[in-house]
Amino acid sequence: MSTFFGVRFLKYGLSGIAGMIIDFSVTWICKEKLLVNKYLANSLGFSMAVINNFLLNRYWTFENTDHLFAWQLTKFVLVSIMGLVINNLLLYLLLKNANRNFYFLKTIVIALVFCWNYFANFLFTFN
Repeated sequence: MSTFFGVRFLKYGLSGIAGMIIDFSVTWICKEKLLVNKYLANSLGFSMAVINNFLLNRYWTFENTDHLFAWQLTKFVLVSIMGLVINNLLLYLLLKNANRNFYFLKTIVIALVFCWNYFANFLFTFN
């Protein structure tokens, strides 16, 4: 169990912070400045973070040099798409049932999806 929560988990978290900055920045620009639908803006921010996170996690977090780069990227994207579905579903449910700020709820959702993504990538993508 220590491999789940060791240095690798910390690196995954730091990579996630970089991804979160990208996610929030792209979402904010799209939603507030370009007036894109909030769910589409959320999806665009999430997608840009996925690209960043794959590269950081492959080379830094999991120190993976598997020659099947495309297959690994495909698995990472599948995990991320499932994470995006969870992300938008939770965001929708929270916005519908809680009278809170969009970005506050997005922060909660990111924390929940972070856990899903870590374990799925640890066990499936980079194993």
